[in-house]
Amino acid sequence: MATVLFCPVTFNLAETSRAIEVARALGPAHRAVFLAYEHDFVHLIEDAGFECVQGAPVLTAAQRDQLLALDQLRGFRNPFTREFVGARVECERQLIRRVRAAAVVIGSNVTSLLSARAEHVPLYFPVPFGLTRPQVAQTPRLGLIGGDGRVARLADRTASALMRVAYNRMPLAPRALRSAARELGVPRVRTLPDLFEGDVTLLTVMPSEVEGYKLPSGYRVVGPIFAHIDAPVPPLVEQLAAGPEPLVYLGLGSSGSREVALAASRSLATLPVNVIAPIAHYLQPGDDVPTNVHVFGLLPAHRLGRLVDAAVLHGGQGTVQTACATGIPFVGMGMQLEQTWNIAQCVRQGNAIALRKRDAGTPRLADAVRRLLEDPAYRTAAERVRAEYVAADGAAASARIIEEGLGDGSPVA
Repeated sequence: MATVLFCPVTFNLAETSRAIEVARALGPAHRAVFLAYEHDFVHLIEDAGFECVQGAPVLTAAQRDQLLALDQLRGFRNPFTREFVGARVECERQLIRRVRAAAVVIGSNVTSLLSARAEHVPLYFPVPFGLTRPQVAQTPRLGLIGGDGRVARLADRTASALMRVAYNRMPLAPRALRSAARELGVPRVRTLPDLFEGDVTLLTVMPSEVEGYKLPSGYRVVGPIFAHIDAPVPPLVEQLAAGPEPLVYLGLGSSGSREVALAASRSLATLPVNVIAPIAHYLQPGDDVPTNVHVFGLLPAHRLGRLVDAAVLHGGQGTVQTACATGIPFVGMGMQLEQTWNIAQCVRQGNAIALRKRDAGTPRLADAVRRLLEDPAYRTAAERVRAEYVAADGAAASARIIEEGLGDGSPVA
């Protein structure tokens, strides 16, 4: 029996659920152990039946806000002090030794890049394609500036070229991580793409999304991985779906905000629809939510395909892939560049409409949802995409690659 250690960021739903899906796909001869710092989605790990070890230090609310702002390019401060990085690396190295991990599977828990390599354990990173080294290096227009006019296209190409230099060449990785990598004698962590690569980088996308790209050594396309939350569909959702009004799903994942949740709810209140919205974690006591917006905690979104007519999403890969796999056309409002990329792939397929985050509280959102509901072309495209997803299983493909590497202790590139 080999032990595989999973180190996702456990306040991020997509990362946690992605790790759970890969762990489920491992053969019964292997043991999956999770390391968790933050508590938000530990219950999903435990509900799935996996052992979960508490790590330290834990990020404060302010530090988590810093990371979210950094992720969305709204700020450049980060919590990675020398002491913080050192403490987490030591915590992870001790756990790797204690459970005798034969492989480490990470999300964006960047200290695991250092600890796994310091312990000479193969490192696997299931990750979306957006904002990876080849995606930034080889995409002429990254969508930094919206619009399809000649001036907008030229401006976006210019902005993309500038970002390409900064992102792929400049030493923008946090200084404490760069210093720790040198001290540990592990491969350098210097540029931002260095933070998003494992020894084997598992691209959790459909093959069509990387057509025309040349992938570096160590990159493997595995296919979609999204959450399968083991919970029944609430009776109220079934009741609303059976009613005469269309049913719309509003999902903002872990990178939305209270402001966007409330703004989108107000926009959807102007339509003759019912809305199911797993946005409870964003709301505060006394928040005024429209009567046609029904607030929930987590929902088993993968079971909503036959019930929901359209969706409004933040563009995270998990929510986008769930909509694709269930045949639900959606409006996407990307909160950062990777999410904007995810949405753009679906706009190209015809099953989505792209808006900006600031459109959430405007008539543009209601107009886009109305188009999804009234124009059958979106539903037809969504059904075509759903059929393409039937044979795709990124979790199983990832597990096979990891298990192949367990044979001799080296990753399969």
